[in-house]
Amino acid sequence: MSLKIYLAGPDVFRADADAYFSRLKAELSALGLEGVSPLDGELSAHEAPAELARAIYHANIARIAEADALLANLAWFRGTEPDSGTAFELGFAAALKKPVFAYNVPAVPMLRRLAGEVQLTADADTFRDAEGMAVENFGLPLNLMLAVSAHCHETREAAVAALAAFLRPAAR
Repeated sequence: MSLKIYLAGPDVFRADADAYFSRLKAELSALGLEGVSPLDGELSAHEAPAELARAIYHANIARIAEADALLANLAWFRGTEPDSGTAFELGFAAALKKPVFAYNVPAVPMLRRLAGEVQLTADADTFRDAEGMAVENFGLPLNLMLAVSAHCHETREAAVAALAAFLRPAAR
C-alpha cells in the first residue's frame, strides 16, 4: 500500500489543472507514492454554489485527514502571499501532525522579497508596508507560521525528492 500525499495549491485554478495533477501524480507514483488531488472524486455541479463549496471543503478535509503527508505549492497567488486555501490546508495538516513539504518558496527572506514588490518604510527597527503594518523580519521566506510548519523548497522537484526521502523509512 503506497503512502498518500495530498496535493495542495492554487493549481486547482489552472486552465490545465487536470493535466497538471496527472503529471504530478505520475511523478509521485514513480517514487512509490500516491498523489491525492483536491479535484479527485465526483461532486455534483448541479448543487447550489454554497452547498458545492461545503461539499468541496468536507471532501478536501477528509482527503487531508486520510493522507500521510501534504505537498503544497506556496507560490505567491493574486498578490504577495500564498493562496489562502492552501495556507488553511497546510495548517490543518500541521495540526494533524502530518509532514508538510512546500515548494515555490525562494530561499530569500520575505522582507527582501517584499521590498521589490511593495513600498516599505523603516520605523526604528521595524519595516512597515503602505498601510503601516509591520513586516515580519525573522529571515524566513514566508510568514513564520508557514515557514516553520513546512519543509520549504524552491522547486517542486526538490520538495518531492525531500518528501520521498523523508517518507522512505515509513514505507518499509
